[in-house]
Amino acid sequence: MTDQTTASVPESSTKISELMRQFQSSSEKKQLQLIPELVNTGDSGREFLMEFLQEQLSSPPSLVTGFVYQVLSQVEAPPIQEFLKSKFPTGIVPLISERNIDYVKLQQLLLHQEFFAADCLTREKLCEIAGSSAVQRKWPYFSEVDNFPIADLQTINNLWFIHSQGKFGFSVQRELWLSLGKNWEKLWPKIGWKKGNSWTRYPNEFIWDLSAPLGHLPLSNQLRGVRLISSLLSHPAWSSDNQE
Repeated sequence: MTDQTTASVPESSTKISELMRQFQSSSEKKQLQLIPELVNTGDSGREFLMEFLQEQLSSPPSLVTGFVYQVLSQVEAPPIQEFLKSKFPTGIVPLISERNIDYVKLQQLLLHQEFFAADCLTREKLCEIAGSSAVQRKWPYFSEVDNFPIADLQTINNLWFIHSQGKFGFSVQRELWLSLGKNWEKLWPKIGWKKGNSWTRYPNEFIWDLSAPLGHLPLSNQLRGVRLISSLLSHPAWSSDNQE
């Protein structure tokens, strides 16, 4: 019994060291796979990931740092929570707004993958950006989108993108739209908004987790026509000159 216990210590230590080595030398896709394993190793893996976040503080958030932050935020350990609160008081995505709009709640919903509530709140935030008339009617006009600040659209998009491991966001929908030659009839089934000749029924037929198709969220009411989503996906926020 003693020999087995003694032998397991270096074996466990070796495994953790190997996970750390792989993380440091792997692709983004592999790093995302390794993050839950590192967290589950206990204190050593978690300290390693906190050090990684510390090193990345001056860099824009990425899918990897976003997922590290997300996984660590679920660990109920005071030192970890204190670290995250001190280094990222409003989350890992900068909540920049030119209209003084508060995105903290949206950040929290997406961090915890409460995608249905986040989608509803996203529509509210787009109305807030558009102004009081849009808030009253509960949807923005496509003609109002041109005046949306780049910073606000990028904040909303970055929250969706970072906290979905790159699956959701306006920028993801735009890439798919462009890859399909801006063909809406090809885009709808691609992102799961249409099945055959039938529109996906809201809300029960939509998928509110990461098993959804790429670009499935956030939603836009295509039954009103394509002008709103076309304006959103054509906005200058997504041009290379305006990307960080």
